[in-house]
Amino acid sequence: MTQDLRPAAALLVAAWVSTGTHAAAKEPSPVTPETISRLKEELLKTHGEPQRSRIARGLEQAARLWREEDGDAEAFASLARDHIVSDPAALDALFARLEKALEEVDGHLNEIGRELRRPSEVDVGPMHPVDRLLAACDPYAHVVEDLFAGKVAFVVLLNFPLTTLAERLEKGKTWSRRQWAEARLAQRFSKRVPAPVNQAMAKAMADGDAYIAGYNVWMHHVLDEEGRRPFPQGLRLISHWNLRDELKARYADREGLPKQRLIAKVMERIVTGTIPRAVIDQPRLDWQPTSNEVRPASPEAVEPGAPPGAPRGEAAASLAPEGDRRYEHILATFHAARRADPYSPAAPTLIARRFDENRELPEARVVGLLEEVLGSPLVPRVARAIEARLGRKLEPFDVWYDGFQARSKHEQGRLDAVVRERYPDAAAFQADMPRLLVGLGFTKERAAYLADRIVIEPSRGAGHALEAARRGDVPRLRTRVEKGGMDYKGFNIAVHELGHNVEQVFSLYDVDHTLLAGVPNNSFTEALAFVFQAKDLELLGLAQPDPEADRLRALNAFWMTYEISGPAMVDIEAWRWMYAHPSATAADLREAVVRISKDVWNRHYAPVLGARDVVLLGIYSHMVSLMMYLPDYPLGHLIAFQVEEHVRRKGDLGAEIERMACFGSVAPDLWMEHATGSPVSAKPLLEAAARALE
Repeated sequence: MTQDLRPAAALLVAAWVSTGTHAAAKEPSPVTPETISRLKEELLKTHGEPQRSRIARGLEQAARLWREEDGDAEAFASLARDHIVSDPAALDALFARLEKALEEVDGHLNEIGRELRRPSEVDVGPMHPVDRLLAACDPYAHVVEDLFAGKVAFVVLLNFPLTTLAERLEKGKTWSRRQWAEARLAQRFSKRVPAPVNQAMAKAMADGDAYIAGYNVWMHHVLDEEGRRPFPQGLRLISHWNLRDELKARYADREGLPKQRLIAKVMERIVTGTIPRAVIDQPRLDWQPTSNEVRPASPEAVEPGAPPGAPRGEAAASLAPEGDRRYEHILATFHAARRADPYSPAAPTLIARRFDENRELPEARVVGLLEEVLGSPLVPRVARAIEARLGRKLEPFDVWYDGFQARSKHEQGRLDAVVRERYPDAAAFQADMPRLLVGLGFTKERAAYLADRIVIEPSRGAGHALEAARRGDVPRLRTRVEKGGMDYKGFNIAVHELGHNVEQVFSLYDVDHTLLAGVPNNSFTEALAFVFQAKDLELLGLAQPDPEADRLRALNAFWMTYEISGPAMVDIEAWRWMYAHPSATAADLREAVVRISKDVWNRHYAPVLGARDVVLLGIYSHMVSLMMYLPDYPLGHLIAFQVEEHVRRKGDLGAEIERMACFGSVAPDLWMEHATGSPVSAKPLLEAAARALE
């Protein structure tokens, strides 16, 4: 489970493509109902009575978003006379031209944005101060506005149907592929959000990304209560991904328990804002999280290659807590998102847009799926199984228990050594990609096809997959590669991101309509990435035959879904709280997130993990910039399990993943029924976990 960081601009394009409800303009339209009525009768004489419903629908859709700046009623009438198409061949030609043109717009602007952000996302050397400003520039900000101003958007609305979520869920099963593509085309123009609003969202997300990309902890300088250094020199972990993965790795360490407790304390300090600000990404200061004491590191303890000079800040300042910086960034994304609310009357909050438009799964259904897992009677039974395996009572950090995984049997240092020898740099991973893809189940031909369309780059952050948006461009796989080479955490993340990239290639290059490129929502690409990630030890040649593999796989999937469902609930409830308290300060938000984290913990985790008022569920960095992304992860786990079960039955991972990904961006349940024969559900996972316990 890693960060699938769609950059700010790509997230905005996803929102643009995924909107799907009839939305009125913020300003009243100068085109009156009387004008529309007269124009209908005029156009019927030209196009004929069989076109009555199409003409009426098109005029109403376009008039709803027509503003005074677009012209008067006669200008609207003139556009309708010239551009309503009724001849089937002419309509086909119009559709094809728009599909190709919008693919080029999407693709080239995606490339521009990628290059503007490149120094801030890819480890290409020291950043220039202007790089953060460039990263906040959004090439997409004016696109919708320009297409409305140039009347292209109105031509779409005059000729292709806007659909509601209810219509797509109810009728989509009977639609042809062309009908789905037409629906996605019209959805792009279901609302008019001004460019400054889009730019504000891009800036808020870019600022949050930059903050997180630099949020590293030098673990050799994290001291235990006796002042000892439990972690090796050079271990630099980004929050939250690497901290969590280091904690997981310590289940294979006979002396790992104190280290896990120490990492959990670091996480707690980050969530509460009590971590000393000066120790963040600072290799010249020692920090004892339990007492929160800070002191300069002795010369022999300083990391090799650490920048010269005094530690950041004076001794007194080094004790100052980080405070509300984390929550200032979250609040900035909230205020930026809120600016779009008036332009989206059918989904008037970011929460509604995330569920009804981006995910196309209603909030109540998603929350119901999360609660089905969190409240399952299987939770205490699996917890007892973990206690038996550990030989001790569970502690809060055991929410990340990793012992069902095969990698938990391998010592972390050995895994790191194997990976570093194989991948001294990103280029080595690039060269090995065809072999990896064959190992995942693709034929040599398809592996070569995929490898030619994926570029590997070293990430400043934990790692992410960056999609392409036009045929001719290629996705990017970013993962962290330290100076000594890629470690196991980086490899595990890279295999996850490779799953995203494979989906991105197939769902762009091999889908029948580029308007359907992608998958229904982020949780589906996460699901395919999880399927890949589970194969990491096999790809390293370290997997061992295990007669209990299927049973342990089910228990692991259940526990991972249980774990991430809590942070997803915290994310949802934090956004609900912000909407209920729009004038809140960052300090108010920090207190609220801490309280929400404790409340969710006390309801769903305290009964089995042995402590109350724990804040660990608030650690996930996705909350800082990705605007309620976290629910996609538990959904992704549920979907991944269904996909894995199907692939196990079919026995051909490569061919099945390709078949699924090529189905493109249709309604979630329709995609799942095509992929596995069943809609999205928690039932397969819960039933498999119950069988595993028996």
